[in-house]
Amino acid sequence: MTTVLQTNPTTEAAIIAAQNDAFRKSIMFFNDTEDTPKGQFVMTSGVSAMGPDARLSATRQVAAFEAFTPDNDPHGWHEFGAVEVFGTTIWFKVDLYDVNYEMGADAPTDPEQTRRVLTLLLPSEY
Repeated sequence: MTTVLQTNPTTEAAIIAAQNDAFRKSIMFFNDTEDTPKGQFVMTSGVSAMGPDARLSATRQVAAFEAFTPDNDPHGWHEFGAVEVFGTTIWFKVDLYDVNYEMGADAPTDPEQTRRVLTLLLPSEY
């Protein structure tokens, strides 16, 4: 059984941000190691309908995204962002689930008990 360290909110946010960054970068193999957090990468039908060039561009931009600020990342988790693809804004969102993808993560800093879902979506699909 994995032990979850009790941390303060600032430390917890930094841990979650680092894990979200590692997972996000792994979608383009920028950071694909054994200790990369587990999860799924999905996109909505609106993003999918933009075609293969747009999907690849969006995926590359999301994997390389570093423009987190207090305005777009108030909790410090690196869980949300926006990129521009061929003049269209595409959002990305990282959600944290239990290992069965049924409920929110009880221990979001523990990669053994948490699974990520990174979704690409159009703002109109939110």
